[in-house]
Amino acid sequence: MKKILHAFSIATMLCFSFNTSAQLIENFNDGNFTNNPTWAGNTADWIINPALQLQSNNTVANSNFYLSTASTLATTAQWDWYTKLEFNPSGPNSVDVYLTASASDLGNANTTGYFVRIGNTDDEIALYKKDAGGVAIKLIDGANGILNNSLNVMRIRVIRNAANQWTLLRDLSGSGTTYVSEGSVTDASYTNSSFFGIFVRQSTSTFFQKHYFDDIEIKTFAPDLTPPTIVSATAISLNTVDVTFNEPVDLATAQNPANYSANNGIGNPATAVRDASNTSLVRLTFTNNFPSGPVHTLIINNVRDLAGNPIVNGTVAFSFYVVKRFDVVIDEIMADPSPQVALPNTEWIELKNTSGRALNLQGWRITTSSSTSGIFPNYVLPADSFLVITNSSQVSFFSPFIRILGVSSPSLTNEGATVSLISREGLTIHSVSYSDEWYKNTVKKEGGWTLEMIDPRNACNGENNWRASIDLRGGTPGAKNSIDAANADVLAPAVVRAAATDSVTIMITFSEAIDSARGATAANYVITGGASNPIVVSAIAIAPSFQRAQIKLSAPLLRSTVYTITVNGITDCSGNTISSANNTRFGLPGPIDSFGIIINEVLFNPPTNGVDYVEIYNRTGNVYDLKDLYINNRTTSGALATPKQVSTDNLLLFPGQYFVLTSSASTVKSQFIALNPDNFIDIVSFPSYSNDKGNVVLMNAQGNIVDELAYLNDWHFALLDNEKGVALERIDFNKPTQNRNNWHSAASTVGYGTPSYKNSQLRADAVVVQGEVSTTPKTFSPNNDGFEDFIIINYKLADPGYVGNITIFDASGRPVRVLAKNATLGLNGTFRWDGLNDKQQRVPIGAYVIFTDAFNLDGKKRTFKNTVVVAAKF
Repeated sequence: MKKILHAFSIATMLCFSFNTSAQLIENFNDGNFTNNPTWAGNTADWIINPALQLQSNNTVANSNFYLSTASTLATTAQWDWYTKLEFNPSGPNSVDVYLTASASDLGNANTTGYFVRIGNTDDEIALYKKDAGGVAIKLIDGANGILNNSLNVMRIRVIRNAANQWTLLRDLSGSGTTYVSEGSVTDASYTNSSFFGIFVRQSTSTFFQKHYFDDIEIKTFAPDLTPPTIVSATAISLNTVDVTFNEPVDLATAQNPANYSANNGIGNPATAVRDASNTSLVRLTFTNNFPSGPVHTLIINNVRDLAGNPIVNGTVAFSFYVVKRFDVVIDEIMADPSPQVALPNTEWIELKNTSGRALNLQGWRITTSSSTSGIFPNYVLPADSFLVITNSSQVSFFSPFIRILGVSSPSLTNEGATVSLISREGLTIHSVSYSDEWYKNTVKKEGGWTLEMIDPRNACNGENNWRASIDLRGGTPGAKNSIDAANADVLAPAVVRAAATDSVTIMITFSEAIDSARGATAANYVITGGASNPIVVSAIAIAPSFQRAQIKLSAPLLRSTVYTITVNGITDCSGNTISSANNTRFGLPGPIDSFGIIINEVLFNPPTNGVDYVEIYNRTGNVYDLKDLYINNRTTSGALATPKQVSTDNLLLFPGQYFVLTSSASTVKSQFIALNPDNFIDIVSFPSYSNDKGNVVLMNAQGNIVDELAYLNDWHFALLDNEKGVALERIDFNKPTQNRNNWHSAASTVGYGTPSYKNSQLRADAVVVQGEVSTTPKTFSPNNDGFEDFIIINYKLADPGYVGNITIFDASGRPVRVLAKNATLGLNGTFRWDGLNDKQQRVPIGAYVIFTDAFNLDGKKRTFKNTVVVAAKF
């Protein structure tokens, strides 16, 4: 700060070099106060600190001390200096800065002159006259309470003109650019001076060594005879203009609306308000709104500077433009700068102005889902130009030849995020939901390379309009993208899904960003289904992505009812109109109860380079929202681990529908047949399921277990050569999940897995039991081809409490397999025979007898015989 303030003082001196002469310039840059100029007084009580400022060094309570130096300028003079007090001043702890003094000893009661008192019981800055005998008379009573702070930094200026009019000004920012007048007075009591000095009073140790002074200048006052000039006029809203002058302006004339007038029918402002901190800025608010586009002229008269000079017929041009979506686009993203290629190792975002006109970005910002950048300062971005946005501390690492703006930047996650550019008015100008899959390059997605937009003129083209940079540096900050090319959007938007968030609200998701006006037209949506068709009464496209629309209905939806929504008239931002893919079903979701959503298929030992997956199924007539479902596993101690939410968005599971949960849907689809590719969900930090045993747990939003499977790898078909890459499928939706007889290896004919569609081993015909003991089918071929690979033995007993044995005999009456021994039986149930003997070898083809005997403690006994045939394909 020392160098900056010194430069300011020299620049100020040079401005007056033709008609003023400085009698005293003291900035203590020589490191002492004993020479050039020489200061006298209580010299032991002062030091020059490392910042090259004069600092008090007295450590005696209830003491007074001073320094003074020769100064003879007393009339037509100007005094300037910097002061910092690291305490809240008071009467016993104040500072008197003598502008003129008749003697060197400022503590002598007979020393006369003028001084500025900084701090007293009123916490003010005031001008005093001191007469012989120690009588001090206040000439200018400063504003009370302005120094009621624990730290006070200020610049003070005192002017005495040729007519002996005194003016006291202060700048509490310490910058010297925002002076405020404390008042004026005329007094000619003393017209001579011998000394300038500083007199300090302090009471306790709280105030020791906390007085600082710098940049002292005394010079002949040169009257300001130049009126203020207009620096700029900027429209900050549809009826507000900020006018900036080259110097502080008088409060009364600056705030007179009659002094301003704009053409094009705009007229005088309703209000004019000078900024409280920047007294060179005036905000004008008009009753009439500005027409968007044309250039307007603002005429200013009679606004005066602090010296009273009026501006006459000052003119300045301004224009107001209603910024629109895609006027500025995010066209390059450095989300993962490490490992570094050649560009600075920092995150940044590049903007491109596509509006065809210069735009002021003041008040704009960049947001992500978790953070917001700093507000952009006054910055005009020329048409068809680029601007890099990065953290303020990183600006110096970039080339000085590019346009760059440093703000507190939001964090960009490597895997992907939604980044939005928001205007001063809160309008979403552009939004990008990027993903590391957009690189389309496994090496570059690991870091050091940017994502570049192919065609900035088609900014809503989504993933199809982005790729990794091919520039050898890793990106093209401040310049045209390396992959820049025409890439017109010719695809119409499509309805992806819809979900009811409550009984009268539906959220619709589209395949791409839609036109917000058309998305907000209620007539574009029609509901059918149920006893009545609710009417859409309102709609709105949801920022920032505009890929979703929220609609409100005239009547509540019914539960356990599937509706259809049809969309017409919706266009994307390129003008493509929705056509065939314009409808989807939805319903009002109900609470997820136990055994409503079931575990239907599990791949826990995936193929090489594969991933686990869990398929779920809705076995009820209800509609469920997967936002309320969580997947989990158990630790080695059996405790539940941390559940993972299946979907962060509303996503409906309809009756009889399958969904596949996994860590990488693209991997599963590449290794298995996926008949319903849209019914896959990627889950970050998907639970781990070991190859030998584990627990798959489904939970609802209340933390209750909906379904759980404790699987073992020996549940697979025993004759499998290799269990790797083979899913375990549920046989019957309605049988208990934990019954191992309700699970079988997926058939080889379907590629050992059926993610997203009906299981190869599904046995819907086994639901109803006919007779006391029956088998389905009568003939089977245990070759794991997905067709009748096993038989189901269904039993039904009249009374509870039976124990049963099931033995399988060949045609010669020899036992080949004991399927159950002293098994506790329910009123009904099932067993499964996979065509293997007790040695887990496939039995020869032929006829076999299944002998079942059941008995209870009352001595009742029942026996059953069923004949089945083991066959084979030839």
